Amino acid sequence: MDIAMNDFEYERRFFCRALPPELDDGEPMLIVQSYYVHDGNYALRVRLQTHGVRIDMNADTDPIAVLRQYRERFTEAFVTVKGPSVGGTRYEAEREIDARIAAELVMRGGRPIIKNRFSAWIGEDGWSLDIFGGANAPLVVAEAERSGPVTNLQIPSFCVTEITDQARFSNDGLASRPFSQWAADFDAELHRDGPRFQTQFGRNRMGL
Repeated sequence: MDIAMNDFEYERRFFCRALPPELDDGEPMLIVQSYYVHDGNYALRVRLQTHGVRIDMNADTDPIAVLRQYRERFTEAFVTVKGPSVGGTRYEAEREIDARIAAELVMRGGRPIIKNRFSAWIGEDGWSLDIFGGANAPLVVAEAERSGPVTNLQIPSFCVTEITDQARFSNDGLASRPFSQWAADFDAELHRDGPRFQTQFGRNRMGL
């Protein structure tokens, strides 16, 4: 069976300390999603999203409580299956589904995640910046995605280190083992080893 080329995502992802204030446009996308399979970097996900609600992301932000309160505002929903990420490429098949069904599924099972997603055009690329809440606060992840391999990337100065193929930072990895459980170990690792940026994607242009 042939796999459609548009069922792959090409991205590079980076750990950040915070969202630069100038990139906060005041209207992030609010995302609540739940993972029903999250093992070995294989995942099955149901996602709901809306641009009409802004929630502060902190350790007390409860994804299910937010969904229950604002469920009528979530008008877009998707089911997605993902394979492992290898070299910045990951199989991803996503299909739109009824938001009412999606809300019931998320409230009834899986491991939920909540985040605000900001979008910005930086250099030559469109970027997504995710601010996580709940058990994954205060994690901030920046992502550059293209229709093909992300090569010769201009990397903004607020990107601390690259996490492209680190499964622990994938959303399904965070659903299984939230950032708050290992943030201190990661900080110690970063202090010991320093930042790292992958070199197999061409020339990294740093410090926008």
